[in-house]
Amino acid sequence: MTTARLDRRAQRPPVGLAATGTDDRTRPSARRRPQRRKSRLTALAFLTPLVVYLAAFYVYPLYRNVDLSLRDYTVRSFVAGDAPFSGLDNFRTVLDDPTFGPAMRHTMIFTFVSIAFQYLAGLALAVFFNRHFRLSGTLRALFLIPWLLPLIVSASTWSWMLNSESGVVNYALHLAGVAPVDWLTSPDWALTSVVIANIWIGIPFNLVILYSGLQNIPAELYEAASLDGASAWQQFRRITFPLLRPVSAITLLLGLVYTLKVFDLIWIMTKGGPGDASSTLATWSYQLGFGTLLPKFGPGAAVGNILILIALAFGLLYIRVQRRQEA
Repeated sequence: MTTARLDRRAQRPPVGLAATGTDDRTRPSARRRPQRRKSRLTALAFLTPLVVYLAAFYVYPLYRNVDLSLRDYTVRSFVAGDAPFSGLDNFRTVLDDPTFGPAMRHTMIFTFVSIAFQYLAGLALAVFFNRHFRLSGTLRALFLIPWLLPLIVSASTWSWMLNSESGVVNYALHLAGVAPVDWLTSPDWALTSVVIANIWIGIPFNLVILYSGLQNIPAELYEAASLDGASAWQQFRRITFPLLRPVSAITLLLGLVYTLKVFDLIWIMTKGGPGDASSTLATWSYQLGFGTLLPKFGPGAAVGNILILIALAFGLLYIRVQRRQEA
């Protein structure tokens, strides 16, 4: 019996060693817990400014805009904050308004004509500068000037250039023997004028994005195509344009979302006139909310929400197309 007990005691690990073995197994997880907490706190510390910024400048204004469009606000109720709930009445008022049809049509024309010419001009310039000739960097920097200028400066400059009496455009037409055009005061030319100015402003953005996309296309593909006897047009059609498609898609989407909400340029140049000749949903929303002595806050916010829904629809369409291409 004594010998058996001694053997069992010999097989048992010492108390100190057993405790040490247990500590070795538990100590790494115990050390990881404070490290994980510290990492989470660090991540939250970096996230907090972004969340506060998004909540203050995106979420809250969007909520207020939706609230404005669903209530019957007057100047008094806007200050007091006791406007009655009206549901979708403001949207019905906007859709039944005779201004809605022309404003929607002008918005679509302004948006799609602008992004089409901006994209084509930006793509042509990106392909041109991709050849890396002498002074290409300097010229490319000069093309960025319209993008860097404040929008109020660009709009004021175009207003001066297209002035019917003292503008340089009409002066050039006079030298060419062409009759002057009332660019900003004629219902037939007002929308065309703001479209031309917006195209000029948006070309640098398309140039920068598309040029960066061209840098990611391997040069070996062009070398192989040249050895096979492909012309410059065939290289563009078979290599450049297909490989640039993802960059082109995001460029067009960003251009569309930006152009939908252009207000400053149109307001400075024509104020949506003459009459409603160059009025868009963005300018009409401003006129409803702030352009009269008795502002219509609810309908103005409803027009703004319609613009948001249009932009959201195109964004969802883009995501769906991208998923199909990736699949």
